[in-house]
Amino acid sequence: MFKKILIANRGEIAVRIIRTCRDLGIASVALYDETDAGSLHVRLADECVPLTSSLGYVDQDEVIAIARKTGAEAIHPGYGFLSEQPAFMRACEAAGLVFVGPPVELVELVKNKIAMLDRVAEAGFATPPHSSVAFDATDLDAISAEAARLGYPVIIKSCSGGRGHGTRVVRAPELLAEALRQAGAGSKAVFRDQRVYLEAAILPSHYVEVQVLGDRQGHLIHLGERDSSIQRNNQKIITESPAPYLTPAQREGIWGQALQIARLFGCYSACSVEFVLDRDGRTYFTEIKPRIQVEHSVTEMVASVDIVRAQLRTAWGDPLTIGQGDVLLRGSAMQCRIRAEDPLNNFLPSPGTIGLLRQPGGPNVRVDTYAYSGCDIPLRYEPMFAKLIVWGRDRADCLNRMRRAIEETFITGIQTNLPLVQSIFNDPHFEQGTYTTEFRRSLPGASTDPAELRDLAVIAAVTQALRAGAAQPTMPVRLGSGWHRSSRRLPS
Repeated sequence: MFKKILIANRGEIAVRIIRTCRDLGIASVALYDETDAGSLHVRLADECVPLTSSLGYVDQDEVIAIARKTGAEAIHPGYGFLSEQPAFMRACEAAGLVFVGPPVELVELVKNKIAMLDRVAEAGFATPPHSSVAFDATDLDAISAEAARLGYPVIIKSCSGGRGHGTRVVRAPELLAEALRQAGAGSKAVFRDQRVYLEAAILPSHYVEVQVLGDRQGHLIHLGERDSSIQRNNQKIITESPAPYLTPAQREGIWGQALQIARLFGCYSACSVEFVLDRDGRTYFTEIKPRIQVEHSVTEMVASVDIVRAQLRTAWGDPLTIGQGDVLLRGSAMQCRIRAEDPLNNFLPSPGTIGLLRQPGGPNVRVDTYAYSGCDIPLRYEPMFAKLIVWGRDRADCLNRMRRAIEETFITGIQTNLPLVQSIFNDPHFEQGTYTTEFRRSLPGASTDPAELRDLAVIAAVTQALRAGAAQPTMPVRLGSGWHRSSRRLPS
């Protein structure tokens, strides 16, 4: 096994990887810039090295130089940043470093989104109708023609990344230009590539991802599915496993399709195979994520498998320690992302210093975070600073535990999305498991009724008036004694 690895990431995923390294007796090297100097991943790692490049965590030359200087044998990229960059993976290989993740050939295949969809379709699996070529995001005329051919609503997707940045749903032709501008800007900022393609939107739908693990010996298993249908701006808010709406036959079918598609691309390490289900239960493959995902912790709770440990072992060359028959999926797990933003102020980012942080506890409650009381949440990076994950023997038990855990969580100094998350877990559609991707269009707390704002203003004004009226000015007794005048009297 590796003696030392470098973690080319920050935040909660860096903390997560460091802890598994400690469990395996592997020394860890953390990176940080000036905004992350006080982050928990810097405090927990065995070594920490500052980044000097203006590119920060995405400067592959500096990352590799630090790995070699510190004697690291491998680099774990986490998610985002350099995790899906073939050039970086090849540079690691050239430097004699092991890249902890899928092979570069797989990443190159799945980064070509159109070719990936075509290959899966040729193998006999259903995919959403999509454009056959990529477009520059500034080519409005060609994209308009393609959108008309596919029929609205359509989804604009980045050719270089997954959902979220560079992805926009367009429901009418007059909305295309602005959506295209936003998608192109997001894709260029995050992936440095503003090429996009179009996909017919399947609405309403369920968004399902199957976690697969593989090794270099050709073994491949799945760890069940996760639902991530509740999103905002194509960013997942809540994930749960198992998906509450699937029948046993549908579940087995999705697992089987995921394994076949993963074998088609030669997956190993940790990958996710993603699908959408339409209102009639038909399944469409959408993409493969060739890396660990934010939501991996949900799967870990129901499968009792340490996915980061499996990544490290398979990167070393060891075979998987479990087969498909050994995978026992138990109970139900849910996760919510805790973000530094204000849901009642148009989700304005809320960076700053955390005053007090009380994390929830109790059986089967897990918090993955880089934050602590007094920690700075920087503006420069993704506002997610924690994930709250709970497990229950069934979905009802899990939901009650999640509600309790949210009520126990206490954070001051910054605004968070916890009020929004709490309202979602109390929503009847979520409780019944009948929500779809369309749930994001009417997220509770996303907008406030003007009448509610009026009532809150009245309550605040009355409270202030009562407080002001309760304070009656009085003369302190000592001021009537004249001592203060005597103290100023000059000696005679």
